[in-house]
This record gives sequence, C-alpha cells and structure tokens, in this order.
Amino acid sequence: MDKLLEGRLVITTGDITRLKVDAIVNAANSSLMGGGGVDGAIHRAGGPLILEACKKIRETDYPGGLPAGEAAVTGGGNLPAHFVIHTVGPIWRGGRSGEEKTLYNAYDNSLSLCPPNTIKTIAFPAISTGVYGFPKEKAAAISFKAVRDFLKKNPLPQIVTFIFYSTLDKTIFLSSLDLGKGQS
Repeated sequence: MDKLLEGRLVITTGDITRLKVDAIVNAANSSLMGGGGVDGAIHRAGGPLILEACKKIRETDYPGGLPAGEAAVTGGGNLPAHFVIHTVGPIWRGGRSGEEKTLYNAYDNSLSLCPPNTIKTIAFPAISTGVYGFPKEKAAAISFKAVRDFLKKNPLPQIVTFIFYSTLDKTIFLSSLDLGKGQS
C-alpha cells in the first residue's frame, strides 16, 4: 500500500467489492443496468437493490442514460460499502474527442457527491482503462490531478483509495506520476 497527498490518497490492489469504505465508485455504462468488468462485479456483489436504485435514477434524473463524466449515487446493497457512486468514463477515441476532460469530470463529479452524503472514505477503480481503452498512463495523471485538485478544496472525503485489480496496473499508475514536481 502506498500513500500520497499527505496520506489522503491510498494506492493498493484488491477487490473493490470487498472494501469496507463509505463509498465505492462503479465504472458504469450509461444505462446503469450493469455490465462487464467492475460494473458487473459491483452489481453481482451488491445484489438487486443496486439495480432497483439505478432504475429509479434512469426514470427520474437520467431517462436517456447517465452521460459520460457525470455521477449518481445509490445505496450499497449487499456490499460492505454504504454507497455506490456510478460514473461513466469516456471511450478512448485517440484523444481528439474531449476524453481527458470527461475522465477528469468523472472523478471530480464522483468526489463532489462525498460532502453532501458525508462520505469520509471512497474507493475508485481505474475508470475507462479496461474495455473503454483509455491509455493507463494518461488516466493515471488525470485521475491523480482530479483527486489532488478536489482534496485541496474539500475536507471530505478524508481518504481516497485507488484500488487496482493487478499489481502491474498499480505499478503503471505509480510510475506514470511525476511526483518530483510537487504533486505528492
């Protein structure tokens, strides 16, 4: 486990569905109905309460689907986490379609749900770096910047965890950061 940003950012590996934190972030698709990867794992582990809450979000707030870069919160269902924050990351299209800003927004908008919900601890997967094809090195720098920017201005969340499925992904993330330029 590595700690950055005066201990407020924790970098680790493991299964996000087993973390005992206030909220986990779901790298969702815009339908919010579950899917593959992290999204499918969260829906399976969390049970039908998460799907029912997502259906309500679709009926009320986002009938056309959750737009990329936006975020919505539900209960955690059967998960150890009390909340699931669903966000849709961008599909990588070569970097010419605003993907970097959309990815930043996905992290920032997820974090913005912490203060009103009194979320003190939150965990993120590596949004958009799986089947959506976002280059892992670029995603590392963007996600780090979004978290650093948010934490500078907000007391909540107190702790942000980036949890990677593999040690290789964790290593790529850490090696992609230029911590020698005042980012830590």
